[in-house]
Amino acid sequence: VQLQAFGGGLVQPGGSLRLSCAASGFTLDVYAIAWFRQAPGKEREGFSCISRRGTTYTLDSVKGRFTVSRDIAKNTVYLQMNSLKPEDTAVYYCAVGIGRSGCGAFRVETEFGSWGQGTLVTVFS
Repeated sequence: VQLQAFGGGLVQPGGSLRLSCAASGFTLDVYAIAWFRQAPGKEREGFSCISRRGTTYTLDSVKGRFTVSRDIAKNTVYLQMNSLKPEDTAVYYCAVGIGRSGCGAFRVETEFGSWGQGTLVTVFS
């Protein structure tokens, strides 16, 4: 089981980025996939998730700006980030639910694994 997030980069406030999370060793219709991020000097936090059935969950702090989706055929989960703000600067990770098909604990780091290296998003003005 392996996940790899990519697509980060430098963007100005108000800009957009789309992150990808490529999965291998399993299919997306089995386990939930969550997005976490870790800002400088802060703990890693979960903010969005897509269940094996495709149901999505997003924290209010980014709802309306961030959208999670997936392409089953490509075994890839996406995170579309719009209207980016400097406070969105962080390393972004995707992770698979450990034996979890749903997103009930998507904010609990210990419930997810196969983190990969993450991808850095820097929003600068």
